[in-house]
Amino acid sequence: MDIKEEVKTLREQIEYHSNRYYNMDAPEITDYEYDMLMQRLKQIEKEHPELVDASSPTQKVGGNAKREAGVLVRHNVPMLSLQDVFSKEEVMNFVAEMQEKLEDPEFVVEYKIDGLSMSLRYEQGKLALAETRGDGINFGEDVTANAKVIEDVKTTLKDAPDYLEIRGEVYMTEAAFSHVNETQELLGKKTFANPRNCAAGTLRQLDSKVVKERHLSMFIFNLQQSVGREFLTHTEAYEYMKSQHIPVIEDYRVCHSGEEVWDAICAIGENRGNLAYDIDGAVVKINRFSDRELLGNTSKVPRWAIAYKYPPEEKETKLLDIELSVGRTGRITPTAIFEPIRLCGTSVSRATLHNQDFINDLDIGIGDTILVYKSGEIIPKVKEVLHDKRPAGVKTFVIPDKCPVCGAPTYREENTADIKCSSATCPAQLERHIINFVGRDAMDIKGFGTAYIEELIHQDYLHDIADIYGLYEYRDELIEKGILGKEKNTDKLLGVIEASKENDAYRLLTGLGIPGIGKAAAKSLLDYFGSIDAVAKAEPEKLVEVNDIGEISAKAIYAYFRDPVSLGILERMQKHGVNMARLQAADSDDVLADLTFVITGTLPGMGRKEAAELIERHGGKVSSSVSKKTNYLLAGENAGSKLDKANALGVTVLTEEELLEMLQAKA
Repeated sequence: MDIKEEVKTLREQIEYHSNRYYNMDAPEITDYEYDMLMQRLKQIEKEHPELVDASSPTQKVGGNAKREAGVLVRHNVPMLSLQDVFSKEEVMNFVAEMQEKLEDPEFVVEYKIDGLSMSLRYEQGKLALAETRGDGINFGEDVTANAKVIEDVKTTLKDAPDYLEIRGEVYMTEAAFSHVNETQELLGKKTFANPRNCAAGTLRQLDSKVVKERHLSMFIFNLQQSVGREFLTHTEAYEYMKSQHIPVIEDYRVCHSGEEVWDAICAIGENRGNLAYDIDGAVVKINRFSDRELLGNTSKVPRWAIAYKYPPEEKETKLLDIELSVGRTGRITPTAIFEPIRLCGTSVSRATLHNQDFINDLDIGIGDTILVYKSGEIIPKVKEVLHDKRPAGVKTFVIPDKCPVCGAPTYREENTADIKCSSATCPAQLERHIINFVGRDAMDIKGFGTAYIEELIHQDYLHDIADIYGLYEYRDELIEKGILGKEKNTDKLLGVIEASKENDAYRLLTGLGIPGIGKAAAKSLLDYFGSIDAVAKAEPEKLVEVNDIGEISAKAIYAYFRDPVSLGILERMQKHGVNMARLQAADSDDVLADLTFVITGTLPGMGRKEAAELIERHGGKVSSSVSKKTNYLLAGENAGSKLDKANALGVTVLTEEELLEMLQAKA
């Protein structure tokens, strides 16, 4: 590959991964791997300045400003990135350069928090605006409403300049991140890869209630601008902020020499494993604001600061065992148990192995010598197996075909790498199963929240979904114990449970938790067969005649209705009077029959679920992805990539108004 071709390839790779990181909050490579790509491009451009142009990633700051969380706003002060360095030599060169240009400079060394940058503007002591970094130079996103529900963000300052702008990092603690991912998994939603992605995605949410529930945090790391009060140094500004109860970067250190700066960087590196949040380096910055003003900025970075990135720390250890756990969705997760090693200042002895594909790719077996690392993150990862050290007889580990908790058969979920337990009554996934069953897309038992479900399981009232319809037998006990609240609340919930017996049977079929059978497939099955009893008796060859049902789903349905435990649950539900037949709603018709819709963006008059229900009520099918088989894309504001794909495939795009007009015309 010649040098021009390498530059082209590097720029394409960096642009791709930068977009995944900044704009999609879904990186595919580690920060270190990204940094190495950028360093290589910078090296080439330094050696061949004729190849540098304004479109190069080395000349840009951040990502793109988006409108997900609000309107775009112009930066008063650019939110620049920092020059990254990776060695002691580069740190010493920076210190020497500052000492040459400035008179007795002071350096502040502090943590580099791994989060999402945000600036806060205060006018007369009141929070006037919170903005994200956006493109770093011109525009960011207005996220004021979301910022106000972050506990660390002060909406009022008692002793404030006329105008104050401060910049910080929004992040998530490991505890908050774990809680969010547990909730996501419980609700059957996609989990986040790391705290930084979760914080970034959360801050851009349209619903500030979601932001509040996820417990974001924030540290301030810089004074951007002050009008009406002068601050001479960075540390003086920090002391003022602390007096206003504004959280600032912890444990910063003021240094005067290169060795002091390096010692401070090393101390941060040794302590990073003890922090409750992720850091991805250490920042070295000039303390005096007058010195900063004298040095100025390049088009991308300030000349008065650098970010030292710690190299990934990795060590060899012996794999002692692979532990299997079953999550609330039934997913079986393998975890490596190895001889304890110290990484980033902490002792670690466990690391996730994700799934069977990951195990196969590494060719990992119990007894192998493995390389474990941390790449600026708290969570350890297995990097590779040192096969030249493999003991005789060690073979690649295989997740068994029986659930480690209940012994039921396991299966691989279609189009994923997940292996799951097939039993709906597995104790490890009972809570998730019941939450899905009472949820809006299934039996829609309003008011039956997670806390009630957890307590009813804990107190031995719920062993499977059929037990829900026997709760009325324990009414007096439940009131006495206060499990569902007082008498009025208990009777209200028991009444909703009773009313749900009259639901259309597609809701019951959806709630059974048969792999691959969601609401749309359940409706198709009952439209074809008419009742759950008829579905239960059908052979796989007959099941695949139904739209949306492939061979894998047909086998899952067939297996479910031949499982004695599942049949026992259904029999008990039938005795409780739960409807097992398809109902035809009075306002239903088939005017959209054989038409497939995809819904994207924010609709002006209804939510996406309401739109989907409207389409399905008129015989249409709603899919999650655009393809050649899609007939219409129902698009609202911020339609995004689905709109681009629809246009590329020639799919007809409808507005909400046009959909309603279509229904009227066909009526």
